[in-house]
Amino acid sequence: MEAEAFDVAALAPLGFVAIGALVTLMLEVVLSRRAFVGEGVDPETRLVARARIGIVLAFASSAAIVLAMYAAIYQFELGFETAFGPGRPMLQLDALSTFATALIGLGALLSVWLSITYLPALRINHGEYYALLLLSTAGMFVLVSAVDLISLYLGLELTSLPIYALAGFNRRRLRSNEAALKYFLMGAVASAVLLYGMALLYGATGHTDFTGISQGFAGGGGLALSGLALVIAGLAFKVSVVPFHQWTPDVYEGAPTSVTAFMAVTVKTAGFVVLMRFLVLALPEMGEKVSVLLGVLAGLSMLIGNLMAVVQDNVKRMLAYSAVAHAGYLMVGFAAGTPEAWTAVLFYLFVYLFMTVGVFCVVIALAQGGREWDSIEDFAGLASQRPALAAVMTLFLLSLAGIPGTAGFMAKFYLVVAAVDAGQIALVLILVGTSMVSFFYYLRLPVVMYMQKRRQDPDAETSSSEIVVLALCAAAILYFAFFAQADPFGTGVRALDVAGRAADFLH
Repeated sequence: MEAEAFDVAALAPLGFVAIGALVTLMLEVVLSRRAFVGEGVDPETRLVARARIGIVLAFASSAAIVLAMYAAIYQFELGFETAFGPGRPMLQLDALSTFATALIGLGALLSVWLSITYLPALRINHGEYYALLLLSTAGMFVLVSAVDLISLYLGLELTSLPIYALAGFNRRRLRSNEAALKYFLMGAVASAVLLYGMALLYGATGHTDFTGISQGFAGGGGLALSGLALVIAGLAFKVSVVPFHQWTPDVYEGAPTSVTAFMAVTVKTAGFVVLMRFLVLALPEMGEKVSVLLGVLAGLSMLIGNLMAVVQDNVKRMLAYSAVAHAGYLMVGFAAGTPEAWTAVLFYLFVYLFMTVGVFCVVIALAQGGREWDSIEDFAGLASQRPALAAVMTLFLLSLAGIPGTAGFMAKFYLVVAAVDAGQIALVLILVGTSMVSFFYYLRLPVVMYMQKRRQDPDAETSSSEIVVLALCAAAILYFAFFAQADPFGTGVRALDVAGRAADFLH
């Protein structure tokens, strides 16, 4: 359906989360005033009241995200397409943006559910947490729809600024403060690099919209190439591609785990989608030259990410370098640049969400008393005390490693097939070789959980919201391992077909 005029309904996903952020802030003020104003309120009562307020805010945030996801899925099924505004489009609503919006919304929703009991356990249950999460989600919705450098930058900053605050949300923990400061400083440098690259592109082409840049880029002069390199570097920072990954392990470790889970899946999705749209719309004639650059970034990310993960003793740092490696795997699809490769990349992002959220959910389930149980030693003998938790953790790790029988294997398989068809044999060999290296650090945790004695047992039990997230992620990993191209329940929905429809815009 083509829409020539401004259509307010197209902004429904963005509107829902933006309004949800404001409502969450106001709810926190009203409910806190009723609970805490008055004499004789003892500390224990305050903790209980704050926990109840947190549940209300979590449900309000979930409602806003669910409405945004429903609107995005409805627009995707309808084939909705429109641009803002008619003369000079800043945002493009199409199958790609609605697919990415729904995926980001799902990641945000699961992160909210992970926070319900986790924030009280760490005693950081403050209402602004959910507002910041929703505002960052709104920025990602803008980012995945951007078709102009100006809207791209605005979306990127709206995404990043709330996450800087969320990374340091555990204000009493030094590592959290350090993570926020490092992320902010390095993010500011990356934003400056990106903005300078945009200025160079505008100076070379006379346009800020992606289509205009493609028309003015024909000569490929030094100014334009410099601007292109800086823009790619700025976006590569957001998706943790080597050599722009240095912030990742410190921020993953220091940030609250629910925030780490949120940024690991949503920011990566938004970053790769906007990079995908920029390369296809703005640089259609630079495919071969850009492919070489992306191939180098992919190879370095796979090698360094996997090798550094081997020597980590902290689970969150290990997962950080794992995220760098997975960014390298995704960049293999970018280097291929074929319709099949774009489909494989989108399917990989979809599967990656469930694998990553599931792993971090297990880490969250062990947190208690203001302490995170994120050292590999903390998992020793977990199978003897909490066998179900150890079993799903093993499943998530096997999927991240790409073991057959998991959705992670299928995601890598489609990526490898697309890369081979595109002639990227060297990158495929690196992907396979580094995936074998990853078996060591991914299987290290199951060995510790099943073959060592329990040193200390956390008193916290898995909450109902965490059980729902774990069950959903585990079911998705098993289902898409066998039915990525099938529809056993007659729903008419096949995951790979959905990814293919979203990628149709790119070719």
